[in-house]
Amino acid sequence: MANIKSQIKRIKTNEKSHQVNKSFKSQVKTAYNKAVKAINEKDKEAQKFVTEYTSLADKAANKGIFHANKAANLKSKINKKFNKINKKNKADIKK
Repeated sequence: MANIKSQIKRIKTNEKSHQVNKSFKSQVKTAYNKAVKAINEKDKEAQKFVTEYTSLADKAANKGIFHANKAANLKSKINKKFNKINKKNKADIKK
């Protein structure tokens, strides 16, 4: 443990921000799992879950929890899955 007063304060601050970031990352992962589950089940509300997930990914990037490129990659990944399923559904409807 540090002896310097400012360093002790800094350790406390870092721990608080670590807990906040950890919680937010957990929210993002949960949103991802909900979106993937909805996509795989071809749920009508899949679009809502995808939108929620992309919003959380953007917020994480803005807060500095994720790098901006990581957030972009995450959003791209989920949108690819969503669009792939949507194309299959549209093809089935046309037949």
